[in-house]
Amino acid sequence: MSVTAAKGFEAGGSVCGIKAGGAPDLAIVTTASRQPVAAAGVFTLNLASAAPVQVSRRHLGDGVASAVVLSSGNANAATGEQGRADALRMAELTAAGLGCATGDVLVCSTGLIGYPMPMAALESGIPALAADLNGAGAAAEAILTTDTVRKEAVAPVGDTAAVVGGMAKGAAMLMPAMATMLAVLTTDAAVDPVTLQLALARAVDDTFNQLCVDACTSTNDTVLALAGGASGVSIDDRAGAHALTDALTETCGSLAEQMARDAEGATKLARVTVCGARSDAEAHMAARTVARSQLVQCSLNGEDPYWGRILSELGVSGAVFDPEAVEIAYNGIVSCRNGIAAPHDAEALRKAMAGREVVIACDLGNGSGRAAVIFTDLSCAYIDENRGTS
Repeated sequence: MSVTAAKGFEAGGSVCGIKAGGAPDLAIVTTASRQPVAAAGVFTLNLASAAPVQVSRRHLGDGVASAVVLSSGNANAATGEQGRADALRMAELTAAGLGCATGDVLVCSTGLIGYPMPMAALESGIPALAADLNGAGAAAEAILTTDTVRKEAVAPVGDTAAVVGGMAKGAAMLMPAMATMLAVLTTDAAVDPVTLQLALARAVDDTFNQLCVDACTSTNDTVLALAGGASGVSIDDRAGAHALTDALTETCGSLAEQMARDAEGATKLARVTVCGARSDAEAHMAARTVARSQLVQCSLNGEDPYWGRILSELGVSGAVFDPEAVEIAYNGIVSCRNGIAAPHDAEALRKAMAGREVVIACDLGNGSGRAAVIFTDLSCAYIDENRGTS
């Protein structure tokens, strides 16, 4: 399960010197031929987007790329013109080391905001890594920040010989749109850039955009996809496009769930499902409002099935419904029916809340719209991790 599961790609990771303590902090993913292939990207909606995001958007203008260089430990965000020059220099160094064009290199960074990039470390680290790519596992390890495990996934493209592989990082500031995250996906299917961009956008919307940990949207969020065609499978009709979208969605979905499981300080992996809304859009609004509620997250951490907080958040979500028609259940145990407390097995509910995973199902009773969001509890450990600069 890796970003090189797709044929025709190479990757590696190394210790560059950005992070204190000698942890891996530099990664490269590249086509084996070093030639540009179809590429696509989805980026943060934060207006204060980081320099690497700005450079990658520009380099993706022609819809192709040969490589991605990723650094961790410094976000290169809120760094002005110097930050953009440093991100471009990372692309130049990577291009020189791999033998491709600077404009075909995409750049990702993650870490602390507002600090200049330690370019001396990158000036030596990028050429060394480009000359000795040591595998996808090392690359996936090198992009982590507060993550505790690397995140990798692979999925087949329908019943063809092509696959999608990917790696990601993300453990906090996870909130639609996207998360505090970087992800690189590759496929050995052949597809044009426009179709790849549409497929990636749909996959991200159904996965990373349905993930919430702390309701914060990062400056650096980036999901990139490269399609090389080495499998000989061509995506040239509607059925093929659907198969590729499904494979990208499966890969992104796995990576998103891995992020939630590894979220900072989390003790619960929660899913809130909303049905009975007037539309899917209203169901999404309701689900996201519940997921980003600190009161709901604290209740989960305390293993307290306090459905009143759920009902209250639904009521301010913007979805239109009759509060006295709502039903709320935790792991299938209904605790609220018709907007009031429902008789239930308290011991069964207690055991359900003590588990690692909790599903909160909300039926608004006002239509066929439905949605689901993955989120986590809010713990003291999360506060300890983020009460200082992190």
